[in-house]
Amino acid sequence: MSFEEEEKEEEETFEHTLLVVREVSVYKIPPRTTSGGYKCGEWLQSDKIWSGRLRVVSCKDRCEIRLEDSNSGDLFAACFVDPGRRENSVEPSLDSSRYFVLRIDDGRGKYAFIGLGFAERNEAFDFNVALSDHEKYVRREKEKEKESGETSESDDHIDIHPAVNHRLKEGETIRINVKPKPTTNGTGMLSAALSGNGKPLALAPPPTAATKTRSPLPPPPNDPVISRIASDSSTGNTRRRNDPLSDLSQLKKNLPPTQGSGPTKSTGAASGWAAF
Repeated sequence: MSFEEEEKEEEETFEHTLLVVREVSVYKIPPRTTSGGYKCGEWLQSDKIWSGRLRVVSCKDRCEIRLEDSNSGDLFAACFVDPGRRENSVEPSLDSSRYFVLRIDDGRGKYAFIGLGFAERNEAFDFNVALSDHEKYVRREKEKEKESGETSESDDHIDIHPAVNHRLKEGETIRINVKPKPTTNGTGMLSAALSGNGKPLALAPPPTAATKTRSPLPPPPNDPVISRIASDSSTGNTRRRNDPLSDLSQLKKNLPPTQGSGPTKSTGAASGWAAF
């Protein structure tokens, strides 16, 4: 036997224990009369045929439920759970979550159905979880094998379009034609804009004082500021109208007429009215 065959055989015999229950009970059950399922209420205490240890063992894709002696470890019976066919080997009882029916096999084609009972509900729950974990493990392994097979097929694929080598060979050169920039009389963008098409850029003359300016927009109606300015101007006009000194035309009419010229005017003014 070669080393590879020995290693393969060791991998196949590698076992992983999923669950150990110290004590379970095994019952001899009557034949099922209907297709509905089994009921543990029909099993009698006198039908109990064995009690011992239970182990759930995972060996690659196969899962085994082993009933062993608690002291010596001798195998009493074994139930083989095939992947994807759990319901054919393990069937729960209809009237209790602590009892199951196992299909035991002697490995030579002979099989029988026995009743399995747990003392606690949490032990029965762990039993169900262990079987579910094994099914998930088998499903993940199949998905990994499928992905690895697809990866190997993609690696074996030959590319019929090899990459093109664009590197320059020895002695080859590249010539690049660069368009020269247009020459201008000045430098910079401002000079080019002022030069235009050879003509100086004409600027508009500055505005003069005689230029008619646009009248401002009229104030909005009922503006409090405009109303206040209008009231202040009307009050000032009324005050100037009532002030006797605001109109000097009456004083000019009351002044005496002056005769002569030169020094005579000044003398008359000095003798009559005071000069303003």
